[in-house]
Amino acid sequence: MNAPSAIRVMVVDDSSVVRQLVQQLLAQTADIRVIGTAPDPVFALRKMQQEWPDVILLDIEMPRMDGITFLRQIMASRPTPVIMCSARVGGAGDITAEALAAGAVSVIARPQLGVRDFLHEAVTELACAIRAAALAGAGGRGAVAAAAARPVSPVLKLRPVKATAREMLHDDGWAAVLQRHTADAVLAAPGPEDGYRPMTARIVAIGASTGGPQALERVLKPLTGRCPGIVVVQHMPQRFTRSFAERLHRISGAEVKEAEHHDLVLPGRVLIAPGGRHLVLRRDGQQYYVETLDGPLVSRHKPSVDVLFRSAAKAAGSNAVGIIMTGMGDDGARGMREMSDCGAATYAQDEASSVVFGMPKEAIHMGGVGDVLPLDHISAVIEQYASRESQ
Repeated sequence: MNAPSAIRVMVVDDSSVVRQLVQQLLAQTADIRVIGTAPDPVFALRKMQQEWPDVILLDIEMPRMDGITFLRQIMASRPTPVIMCSARVGGAGDITAEALAAGAVSVIARPQLGVRDFLHEAVTELACAIRAAALAGAGGRGAVAAAAARPVSPVLKLRPVKATAREMLHDDGWAAVLQRHTADAVLAAPGPEDGYRPMTARIVAIGASTGGPQALERVLKPLTGRCPGIVVVQHMPQRFTRSFAERLHRISGAEVKEAEHHDLVLPGRVLIAPGGRHLVLRRDGQQYYVETLDGPLVSRHKPSVDVLFRSAAKAAGSNAVGIIMTGMGDDGARGMREMSDCGAATYAQDEASSVVFGMPKEAIHMGGVGDVLPLDHISAVIEQYASRESQ
């Protein structure tokens, strides 16, 4: 029997086999409830008006309206965690980057053939993805709070799970296997010595999630080679951060690249955290560099904005600038407060220009934000610190 606070899921897929099978498999979970299914977004929206889901499981190719178009409409009207599940991702004609840019929390590649066997084998990680998506929608209904003890990565690629799959469908299995980690799991909190450090070049740390790919394009495009060194965490799957960085490099006046271990942070350079690795800022004398580290999920993410922001507070202190942008959840809120406490200048993207105001809102509520800016003002704020590097 489903708990009253079960995560409510809407399944939108033109395959009746997928709809029926997903509903049957998820009925085995104690904390997930499929509230409805629909063959296309038009039918789905009618049902969702009666009871809005906590998570939407969405196909891409469907009649009357494709999944990407529907995703954009949802994010513009009522942002809700969306998992894209389609044979169009992970192979020829892969449109994962487009789905993530449009605001998908997670992307699942399913086979064109053998989908029934695939779903039976991968049901545990499908449940993982749904729990993670619900967690990403922090500030939502009770289902999110009920799932908080079982954090998982917000971006997952399903793989077959055998042996212990059934036991992990239920609360006890997840409680025994997973626990929530803070940035303490990666590096120690800032101490008294990490505040007003001797003047060095300015370092800008940016964190973003849902809606972040498009927002980052608008922020980085106008930058020049004079901008201060920038380090970025954008929640994104591992195999897409490199192509994302390459696309940003083509449109920006700054050098943009996926961060590698011990890359130097230099004026005019933007380093994007690689998917599946925490990005940590370090300092050696007057020079800053980054480390890319494995480790547990922090604030339900890897890379985590909280980890990046804490490392900026420790390494740069008052020489750092923190910017938190559009995204679901609260990753980065604690780290931004730590940056502020260490003397950094801190900014949050405003609600009007955010696809989802979750992360900026949580950072504001935690007291770590010095100023709130519309998206189109962030580039100018970043550039202004280039002229201060010698102060």
